[in-house]
Amino acid sequence: MPCKKELLKTFLKGIETGDAMAAAVVNEAKYIQHNPQTHEGSEGIASLFARLSKTDPKVTFVRVFEDGDFAFAHIQYDFSSLRVAFEVFRFEDGQAVEHWDNIQPDQPLNPAGRGMLDGSVAIMDRDKTEANRALVREFVQEVCVAQRFDRLPDYVRADLLQHHPKIGDGAKALHAALQATADSLHYTQVHRVLAEGNFVLCVSEGWHGDLHSSFYDLFRMEAGRIVEQWNTTETVPPRAEWKNDNGKF
Repeated sequence: MPCKKELLKTFLKGIETGDAMAAAVVNEAKYIQHNPQTHEGSEGIASLFARLSKTDPKVTFVRVFEDGDFAFAHIQYDFSSLRVAFEVFRFEDGQAVEHWDNIQPDQPLNPAGRGMLDGSVAIMDRDKTEANRALVREFVQEVCVAQRFDRLPDYVRADLLQHHPKIGDGAKALHAALQATADSLHYTQVHRVLAEGNFVLCVSEGWHGDLHSSFYDLFRMEAGRIVEQWNTTETVPPRAEWKNDNGKF
């Protein structure tokens, strides 16, 4: 049986080809769709793939991870314009049964000259997966949700490599950005923390101004500290616009 990473890649490559057979990766009897703009079940997926394939799309996998029943990926989509995505799937018996994502238009290089997708890709320290997961969960809860910005140095190395489109390198730059947006950017809840080795993905809910938002933050860990960060932010559509009833999270 293919590993979950390969199943994820097989499924999403169907976006390029429009091949409805890619939807066979999904168990349509159990599948739960958390993208509010996609209809439930494999029929919705097949229709989506057929529509997207007409735009000559490209799917580029930059980082792909596996964590227990989950596979998750950091991807560039080209749907006539470039988008950066995190895709998360839960599997049972070799088929996908639940899906979440977070997609943002690709942005120009940040003040440090870094893009939203470049940087380290090597998965290491798998024996430290759980310790890294716990540290990131605590960091997001304490610093981002509770806004205890004074605790940032407890988790983030001074020479942090930053891929957020609006923030430069270094823990000081991140601290300054968090303080500057404290009144307009609110993380309210951590929903899921996925990890493989030195990489940890945190899925959070909150508000960006008056927009209900989904925050996906990917961190690379080294020696018990955050040393690199990537992010996507997506607005959650109003409830009246949802095409399924499962919610974003």
